[in-house]
Amino acid sequence: MWQILSSSGVIPESKLAPPTQVWAAAKELWSDGSLQSALEVSLQRVGLGLVLGVGVALILGLLVGFFRVADLAIDPPLQMLRTVPFLGLIPLFVVWFGIGEQPKILMVALGVLFPLYLNLVSGIKGVDPKFIEAGRSVGLGRIGLARTVILPGAMPSTLTGFRLSLGVAWLSLIVAEQINADAGLGYLVMNARTFFRNDIIVLGLVIYAILGLVSDSIVRGLEAYLLRWRTQR
Repeated sequence: MWQILSSSGVIPESKLAPPTQVWAAAKELWSDGSLQSALEVSLQRVGLGLVLGVGVALILGLLVGFFRVADLAIDPPLQMLRTVPFLGLIPLFVVWFGIGEQPKILMVALGVLFPLYLNLVSGIKGVDPKFIEAGRSVGLGRIGLARTVILPGAMPSTLTGFRLSLGVAWLSLIVAEQINADAGLGYLVMNARTFFRNDIIVLGLVIYAILGLVSDSIVRGLEAYLLRWRTQR
């Protein structure tokens, strides 16, 4: 439909490049190696940010979920920080960490942190008390309850948070890479805007969308594997 509307002139090429032009731009950038290089840089940034954000979210979520003192000390400031639009922190990140890789990775990590943290804490606190009582009745201690009852019960909510975090990770990367970047998909898009290369701009957005879809599919597959007990009879 996109190609038909473009070919018929309903969608002007100056406003939105047709798929044929986008495909031609992809082959052009692939042939000179710039697309592979940009993909490598962007994947590295989102990977490092994801590892950092997930690690911090898991540590904080487990502390808040299992310990009342940590809930009182950690959760209120995190809830306050969560209400601040994290993309609005970019100028502050540039002042603090400069214009290198650090602010871009930290921006992704911050975007990843909150969805996973909130869903993990919600999953831990939302475990049915009847299951906990059943575990205690068979002699499970705190560690046994956490390992065999609470954490498995919190897994569905945690994986949902992880899926949300992945989506926010790509959103964070798109914004971070368009500020003082000299490599990556965002840099390609910004450079294309300077030269009015509508086809490369659309190509960059399509690649971001494909990467988001692939990463979400991977998590859905992981979710189906880890939660296969829900469908077992």
